[in-house]
Amino acid sequence: MCNQISEHSPAYSNIRDYLVRMVSIAILFFTTPYALAQNTQTPNSGVADLQVVDCLLPGQVRRLGSMTYLTSRRPINTTAADCRIRGGEYVEYDRADYKTALSVWMPTAEEGNAEAQANVGEIFERGLGGSPNYQVAAFWYEKSAQQGNARAQFNLATLYEQGLGVGENKLLALNWYRKAWGIPEDNIIYQTTAYEMQSEERGKYEKIINQKNSQINLLSSQIDRLNEDIANINRIPKTPSADTQKTQMQDFRDQITELEAMVSDLSHQRDVTEQEYRALPVFREPKQITRPKKSRKNSEKLDDRLKFGQYFALIIGNQRYRQLDDLASPKQDVQVIASILENKYGFAVKILHDADDVSVMHAINDLNEELDEEDNLLIYYAGHGSRLNSGEFTSGYWLPINADPPPRDTHWVANEAITRHLSRLEAKRVLVIADSCYAGLLSDAPNYLFFDSDQAYSEEFIQYKLAKKSRLLISSGGDSPVLDNEGNGHSVFANVLIEQLRANTSVMASPELFGSIKEEVIERSSAIGHTQEPEFKAIKGSGHEVGDFFFVPI
Repeated sequence: MCNQISEHSPAYSNIRDYLVRMVSIAILFFTTPYALAQNTQTPNSGVADLQVVDCLLPGQVRRLGSMTYLTSRRPINTTAADCRIRGGEYVEYDRADYKTALSVWMPTAEEGNAEAQANVGEIFERGLGGSPNYQVAAFWYEKSAQQGNARAQFNLATLYEQGLGVGENKLLALNWYRKAWGIPEDNIIYQTTAYEMQSEERGKYEKIINQKNSQINLLSSQIDRLNEDIANINRIPKTPSADTQKTQMQDFRDQITELEAMVSDLSHQRDVTEQEYRALPVFREPKQITRPKKSRKNSEKLDDRLKFGQYFALIIGNQRYRQLDDLASPKQDVQVIASILENKYGFAVKILHDADDVSVMHAINDLNEELDEEDNLLIYYAGHGSRLNSGEFTSGYWLPINADPPPRDTHWVANEAITRHLSRLEAKRVLVIADSCYAGLLSDAPNYLFFDSDQAYSEEFIQYKLAKKSRLLISSGGDSPVLDNEGNGHSVFANVLIEQLRANTSVMASPELFGSIKEEVIERSSAIGHTQEPEFKAIKGSGHEVGDFFFVPI
């Protein structure tokens, strides 16, 4: 007889941690050594210098008394050009895979560095050219999250919300979101959301338990009837057909054995479900939130002392392509949107018309020098988009005007490259609005988790939000094509966005903007025979907290 280790026991946890570490180390062991930057010039070398890479800086020479020593090499995320200038080692962005990335971050992660552990988790989750390993990603995220790393806490929450690598558990996901965003456990908004979610989860468990009990009762009734049939046969005097009676009784007993096995299995499933049901956290019903429902009057009375910071916008409109079909509306879209942002909301606007990949990457990279930690950045992109499948992972792309036609991805701007730059920006609040095919692939996070989104934004609530970083995406559609026309010279999405920005007269948060856009875009696109549903997400891996992006008329 063997001793069985419970999956909830400390021994099981230690064995699991050991095995996951061994898998991670084995993968690292069989990778190539740290790769030096390539000296070979490529046709796309200008863009390559602007890509954010996993860089290993050389160790520092330090002196302690009369002793001189060299520190370990330091992993950082920086541009290829910066890494090379500082004497670092890296692999070109378009040649890197999860093995070369792991070789940079794994040693530091093994030493217990929370930031490196979060990076290792992201490497396993993305797969970087292979298949994602969500279970190992969750392992490293939890290591980092337990040390308080907000990025790892957020990423771990998304895995629990979707059931990737871990059991789906929306309450646990909500709690990790809460920790990532620095929301106290007794916060009324969190308590309200958790209570509603818990009530929903309890209802699901109760439904499953009731179904199992009904099935068990039904099968038990069938067993009782078969036992009665056997008893009735035994009461019948023996006849020449006794062999037939014996065969019939054996058939009934076989059915009873099979039904009892089914009852046993269902009883076990019910017991497991009841155990999970009892393990659900119990929240007292929170008090009624006193903040009123949203209305224009609420936000028009906001105190002038609220400091929203300076506003910047990078507006990209690609319409005339060299090797792809031209589009009809991006030029008109970006001109009108830029004008509204500049004149009504006080944005400092930079417009790129018909930009190639070098221009796009230069503009995004230059934002590092232009933005301070309290600034706001809006990036608007209108143009062609595409996607490529790599193993189980689907990557989205913006297509600059010099992009090669699919499936050749030369000069394409990867969503991954954009996300990496957003994570380095000092700006407090960043909103990306993308009007292109497959724009929703810029983030693989679940749809944005609203905290009490139907409530008005009081001064206190906005003040709380202003202190938190935001990295948000509003896309014109999800993982699908979108319309380039609707009327008035604009795309269906841009037309609705323009109308809402023009009509707004008060402080408007991004969830409110999205709410006003979504249903209108769905209705208008359906009217011309196409289903297009905008999405609103946090941009995963870019440092999002619980902040919002606010449009403040001047």
